[in-house]
Amino acid sequence: MSIEVKNLVKYYGDQAAVKDITFSVKKGEIVGFLGPNGAGKSTTMKILTGYIPASSGDVSVCGMSVTVDSLDTRRKIGYLPEHNPLYLDMYVKEYLTFVGKIYKVKNLKDRVTEMIKAVGLEVEQNKRIGALSKGYRQRVGLAQAIIHDPEVLILDEPTSGLDPNQLAEIRELIRKIGKEKTVILSTHIMQEVEAICDRVVIISKGEIVADDKAADLQMDATVQTVYVELEGSVSKNQLRSINGVNKVESLEKGWLLESSTDVDLRKEVAKFAQENKLLVLTLRKEEESLEESFKRLTTK
Repeated sequence: MSIEVKNLVKYYGDQAAVKDITFSVKKGEIVGFLGPNGAGKSTTMKILTGYIPASSGDVSVCGMSVTVDSLDTRRKIGYLPEHNPLYLDMYVKEYLTFVGKIYKVKNLKDRVTEMIKAVGLEVEQNKRIGALSKGYRQRVGLAQAIIHDPEVLILDEPTSGLDPNQLAEIRELIRKIGKEKTVILSTHIMQEVEAICDRVVIISKGEIVADDKAADLQMDATVQTVYVELEGSVSKNQLRSINGVNKVESLEKGWLLESSTDVDLRKEVAKFAQENKLLVLTLRKEEESLEESFKRLTTK
């Protein structure tokens, strides 16, 4: 595993920010690390990078302890924090060269040129960082995070402030990087998680409440919800009589039917419509979105 977190705990005074969490991330995997504000995401990421110490528990990166082998693990990590710290009076190329020298990057001039092209900074490369828009500053932050070719990339809100075109470009870049590296991505944009991430870890109030593929975070499959629009007169009591239906909700144009049995509710609705000579205008199974899953899991 590229990242191993075991029984991680972090206290700030008497307050537990992270409560005994355990998870792992393998090489070539992009994991979305999600949670409400104050859930413990940034604290966990700072511990992973060696920025702050844990109160207890074990964290290893590429087989090395972030506590025992602090400098070695930092060389393996690229980090883009939520509040991107940049030297605003430096020029883009100057800043990336400065960061590359810290990491003792070989063929630094070529590497800086490569990073500028990779994150789409060619037009802005001769400007001072302070003169850049927020979106371009994010690109500079991403370039500095990967300039030393790290094995692990930790990104805290990497697409904050980007326009739709920039979003697509940075997402594609992260997806490309994720084929060769381990990526942990924190974001509040659920479409971003669905588009990029192989897996989702959700933390709430310092505890992990979910660790699975995004598609598998939906509610128990035995609970079905079907939306139906019918042409013809039908009552709520009639719909309740359909085999398996235990809840009926009236909407503006149609009905929401819920079942807790393993029957295919769509077949039962179609059968009901045929028997009652009703025309089915719309019939679809309602799936829980990732955003709805997130709300359900973090507001229990």
